[in-house]
Amino acid sequence: MNGPLTGRRIVVTRTRDQASELSEQLRGLGAEVQELPVLKISKSISKDALADVLLELGRYDWIVFTSANGVRYFFDEFLRIYDDIRSLGLLRIAAIGDGTLRRIAELHLKVEVKPKVATAEALAEEMIATGSLDSAQVLVITGNMNRETIVTKLEAERAIVDTLQVYQTEKVDLTDDPAAAEFRAKGADAILFASSSSAEFFAAQAAALKLEPGARRPMAGSIGKLTSESMKKVGIPVDFEAKAPGLPELIEATVKKLGPAK
Repeated sequence: MNGPLTGRRIVVTRTRDQASELSEQLRGLGAEVQELPVLKISKSISKDALADVLLELGRYDWIVFTSANGVRYFFDEFLRIYDDIRSLGLLRIAAIGDGTLRRIAELHLKVEVKPKVATAEALAEEMIATGSLDSAQVLVITGNMNRETIVTKLEAERAIVDTLQVYQTEKVDLTDDPAAAEFRAKGADAILFASSSSAEFFAAQAAALKLEPGARRPMAGSIGKLTSESMKKVGIPVDFEAKAPGLPELIEATVKKLGPAK
């Protein structure tokens, strides 16, 4: 297939569940894609914390989602307990990220606040701009590695913020993984990082991912500034960065940096 990435070999470090969308788009542009999931995400919810939240759900004014995984695992539990989405009541919804918004739309729910830039800072600022946070009760759905940015900013505006962890992100051991062996042998033209955790877990397994003589040494691409900062902290040089956080922007930056093989 001819395309702007024809002949290029690109490594995707997302989880197996999340890699498909990015991989398919890159293949559609002519790239050879290798999926190298350095992390996995699974449901992780305290039954007591969940019970406390769901029993008092009516007292919240806002519910905040920062990832598609948060939407998925929260509503898995919500719909297991309630058989009617209207049991959410009059909760206002705030969310960031295209994948997050798509999952919420699938439930036929309206997102009231969705910033143009997919960052926690931008989401907090958009919520603050509504002028509705003084003494507001806010529920933030999180994972085990979420930053405290949203909570800190909303609390500074006198909101009362609770968090509910519904998933956890963990490192995948690649020592004996065939995908890691293929990467060591072949290398790549580029390796893409779509989150800070993927960069951190990739660096933590340097021994299992050390390239063999003759393998192509890849350039490293970042989905945005926060991921770039994490890459630099763990010693991964940032060769190119998406102009805004998002998969379309990451793909655009990859095409601009690489182009087709000559």
